[in-house]
Amino acid sequence: MNTGLLILRLAVGLLYVGHGIQKVSHRLGGHGIDGGAAEFQADGFRGGRLTAAAAGGGQIVAGLLLCAGALTPLAATIAGGVMTVAVTVKWHNGLWVQHDGYEYPLILVILPAVLTLTGPGRWSVDQAIGLLPWAPWWTAAAVGLGISSGLMTRALLQRPGLHY
Repeated sequence: MNTGLLILRLAVGLLYVGHGIQKVSHRLGGHGIDGGAAEFQADGFRGGRLTAAAAGGGQIVAGLLLCAGALTPLAATIAGGVMTVAVTVKWHNGLWVQHDGYEYPLILVILPAVLTLTGPGRWSVDQAIGLLPWAPWWTAAAVGLGISSGLMTRALLQRPGLHY
């Protein structure tokens, strides 16, 4: 079980890190901070570089925390917030990724939430420093705060007149 949790944390965490790096740089096929800003503007958001930097930075931090198994509820909160915004962007396309739907961002909301439920495993910073097990309300709070912060971000940054 611990090996599976480690592999899951590393795979999901590295995907988050890579996605964040793409938002803020030209590495890994990214279009730099200006490209990230243009992506958010095309998706109906106000703001630009700061929005892209916040989203990219959040993804990088959440991904690194997930990889390390450190402060896993916080990582789930950050990841849940960023990817809930992505779900709202793709919502009108339906569920399936073949139609640019929200299937993939939804999975990236669920996986960190599950790691908060199960704990990150024996080979994690959380285990090493004695943070485990968490009280069940930590998981509910982390997931709830992440999703609600993503929805609030969408509501606050959506350009007037656009409805998704």
